[in-house]
Amino acid sequence: MGKRLLFLLLTNILVMTTIVIVWSIITTFTDIGGSFETGGPGLGIDFVALGAFSLVVGFTGSFISLAMSRWIAKKMMKVKVLDPNGSLSPQERSVVEKVHRLSRAAGLTHMPEVGIYHSPEVNAFATGPSKKRSLVAVSSGLLTVMDDDAVEGVIAHEVAHVANGDMVTMTLLQGVVNTFVVFFSRIAAILVSRLVRSEMQTVVRFAAIIIFQILFSILGSLVVMAYSRHREFHADRGGADLAGRDKMAHALRSLQSYVDRANVSRGTDDSAIQTMKINGSSGMAKLFSSHPDLNERIARLEQR
Repeated sequence: MGKRLLFLLLTNILVMTTIVIVWSIITTFTDIGGSFETGGPGLGIDFVALGAFSLVVGFTGSFISLAMSRWIAKKMMKVKVLDPNGSLSPQERSVVEKVHRLSRAAGLTHMPEVGIYHSPEVNAFATGPSKKRSLVAVSSGLLTVMDDDAVEGVIAHEVAHVANGDMVTMTLLQGVVNTFVVFFSRIAAILVSRLVRSEMQTVVRFAAIIIFQILFSILGSLVVMAYSRHREFHADRGGADLAGRDKMAHALRSLQSYVDRANVSRGTDDSAIQTMKINGSSGMAKLFSSHPDLNERIARLEQR
């Protein structure tokens, strides 16, 4: 669920920041690359060269993030990958069989890797650089809290993300966002550096590039999050086609029931709810939510 996008965004910001830091060091202390300032009229910036640079860096960072997504997810969540030909517990075998059966129904020719990670949160996610190299993982908390039909609905939703190619689509969108982030952060840094003495301009520009890059990346995530909320409705419909609308709706209701119980129980860790990202936020926080409100998702599914 939300972890799929969270891994991509965090990895993207880290990769982009690293690329920009390295490139800034190279251009600052060597003759390679040079400056995008022309000294001409107006702002004195070579927008064509800067645009080309931004495009290359933006999409390079995005595709590197995609390539690393499955590996990062396994390491961060300590996912135990289940070998379908190995010795598995009945519960593990059931998860593998569900993922494979639903993947075949979705027309996938290569079965995703299947994993379980130990966590009390009720969550699942799908990630990977392509349909052929994807991962579907569920939490131990989800398997404990949900019944078999609800688990199947959740897994169907994640398989639908894989079948829809959502990771690649999100990567292309992220590449466009990255391009604008690099472009405008460089312009902003150049303008800010002109406000200080000439001997300080290089240091100020270097620091400003990093700061503006991170700030603009956060603002750019609003676009990515909005598209993610849109894709969740598609994945719900895809999950309903694979597992049946009743199971998909039952899975969403089960999630809503869990969130409601967690909200009223003092003994429940509220951070687990935030980590799940399964329920939309309200107010301004809604803009940074990767998932729509569960009640809205249920209503739309039932209107099909």
